[in-house]
Amino acid sequence: MNRIDNQQQFQDEIAQDKYTIMKFDATWCPDCKNLDRFIGDIVSEHKDKSFFAVDSEQFDTLAEKYDVRGIPSLLVFRNGQKLDHLHSKFAKTPTQIREYLNKLAVSSAGK
Repeated sequence: MNRIDNQQQFQDEIAQDKYTIMKFDATWCPDCKNLDRFIGDIVSEHKDKSFFAVDSEQFDTLAEKYDVRGIPSLLVFRNGQKLDHLHSKFAKTPTQIREYLNKLAVSSAGK
């Protein structure tokens, strides 16, 4: 998963006409390190989406703007709009994240 390096890159990535998942995390966060152990497999299962990691301390203005209150959190964007947010307490297991991402796939198929 590529890491966001600057705010312009963040804006460019979320502006795409496909789901872009931004994983807000921090280097000191044990739950983030746990998520990193299994997120690669999940990313591989969702090739139709773009995934990026955002350091919530380095980009605290983005974390505040998009209401990131806990980490890790997964935020879903498309065409520059925040569509959904998987808050930290629901982003701890592979099952929770898979169910969340599969829900996105179902909701987009109904459009």
